[in-house]
Amino acid sequence: MFLRNLLLFSMFSLLTACGEQKLPSPFKASDVSAKYAQADFHLNDAAGKPVSLADFRGKVVVLFFGYTHCPQICPTTLADLAQVMRMLDKDADRVQVLFVTLDPERDTRELLAQYPPAFYPTFKGLSGDSMATAQAAQAFGVIYQKQPNKNGGYDLDHSAGTYLIAPGGKPVLLAPYGQRAELLVQDIKLLLAFK
Repeated sequence: MFLRNLLLFSMFSLLTACGEQKLPSPFKASDVSAKYAQADFHLNDAAGKPVSLADFRGKVVVLFFGYTHCPQICPTTLADLAQVMRMLDKDADRVQVLFVTLDPERDTRELLAQYPPAFYPTFKGLSGDSMATAQAAQAFGVIYQKQPNKNGGYDLDHSAGTYLIAPGGKPVLLAPYGQRAELLVQDIKLLLAFK
């Protein structure tokens, strides 16, 4: 008995000395749950109705921040997300893509009612005043800044990741710009298994 206990103690000591082992993540996107577990937004949909993340509970939320005048990143991302929705087939009904404008000065509700759904019919555009926009961006660690362009107007430099949020609000994943559609589909299908 003493020998058995000594052996168990030695094995336990060796295991704890090696440190806690972490299993590899099943997700292709980065799990950022710890950083954004409490992240939320308080914005308006294209009809002017106030919405927050809680209004979409029960669905996987795919959240992207951008602006409609974006020359490349935003339309490319929305086109990629439309491909993801087509690949999801029947599971697409359990996914909500939200496009949050970082340019409330130019992106009117009328424009947001047309722009995201032009890529896929269920996509929704969200907006707020400059303060609500800044708060939503800050909650998700999105950085953006106006840059004057040669036409006398401005463009927005902005973070370009896409957030994937499980139906119950956790886990929260962050996919990089240009993530392949099949990898996003894989992550979304895993998230659909979460309550």
